[in-house]
Amino acid sequence: MCDDLAMDVHRVVVLAIGEVVGYDLQIPPQLFASAEHGGRPLYDVRVCGVDDRPVRVSSGYSALLDHGPDALDDADTVIVPGTRLPGPRRDGSLPDDVAAALARAPASARIMSICTGAYVLAAAGILNGRPATTHWAHAERFRALYPDVHLDENVLFVDDGDVLTSAGLAAGVDLCLHVVRSDHGSDVANRAARYCVVPPWRDGGQSQYIDRPISDAGAGSTAPTRAWALERLHEPLGLAALATHARMSMRTFNRRFRDETGLPPHTWLTHQRVLHARHLLEVTELTVDQIAAESGLGTAASLRKHLRAALGVSPLAYRRTFAARTEATAARRAEPAHHR
Repeated sequence: MCDDLAMDVHRVVVLAIGEVVGYDLQIPPQLFASAEHGGRPLYDVRVCGVDDRPVRVSSGYSALLDHGPDALDDADTVIVPGTRLPGPRRDGSLPDDVAAALARAPASARIMSICTGAYVLAAAGILNGRPATTHWAHAERFRALYPDVHLDENVLFVDDGDVLTSAGLAAGVDLCLHVVRSDHGSDVANRAARYCVVPPWRDGGQSQYIDRPISDAGAGSTAPTRAWALERLHEPLGLAALATHARMSMRTFNRRFRDETGLPPHTWLTHQRVLHARHLLEVTELTVDQIAAESGLGTAASLRKHLRAALGVSPLAYRRTFAARTEATAARRAEPAHHR
């Protein structure tokens, strides 16, 4: 990426701390690098270590990174993937080199962690007094080491404004897509998800794990009915209609749907309708009443209720905020390079 273009996009710096979890390490570069508008990248993603040496990866190899800790100096977002670093996970201590690397990040930078990366943020004091999450299997140990953190191991991710944390492994995908959606809207996030062949949206409050085994995605799966429903969100889709399409009894459909998604059908439908309403608010000039109807939420009052519950804002406020963000981005892009 050329310097002019790099200055025009949001810089994401992934801090790889050995022994870094390989799966976690790959999520941010892939997801953020896939977010683009008009063929231009929206993020400049860099991976760095606490020094210039190769970083040991949990999958049985070492990675030679392109950047040292100086990459953090002008980061807009800093992400700490999962790590097996002993200090933060055993006694709450933070090695001097890790502390020094984190201290290089600007005070204005957004800070994120994936999985056990939350241990590092907690050891640095960044999570004190804040809500956060990590992999459910590590919750008991985390809570004992960091009692000042308001840990919730029952969610996929926690967005606390300038500090965001995710549960383990694939929940890092959900967090990164959530950030892309918050920065640039659902259309950009959905296209990035489609390119990466991952689900475009799972609610952050969704449970980290499901007690029952997940059903086979082939025969007997509710996936075809979910795809069918997404094309008909404006219709009054109830459990009976969904079960009929799936050729199952309502009881069987409800059980299999929960097994596969972790949510009851009604809750899943509501989430999808809110997501579609957000998309329409971003990319169309439809009225709130029209969007409520198109998304299947019924009335403007219902849309306002659900959007406030999900995001804490009204439909018009959401539209204004997104429009202002889009205009600001367009203005930055239109600026001559020598003025940036």
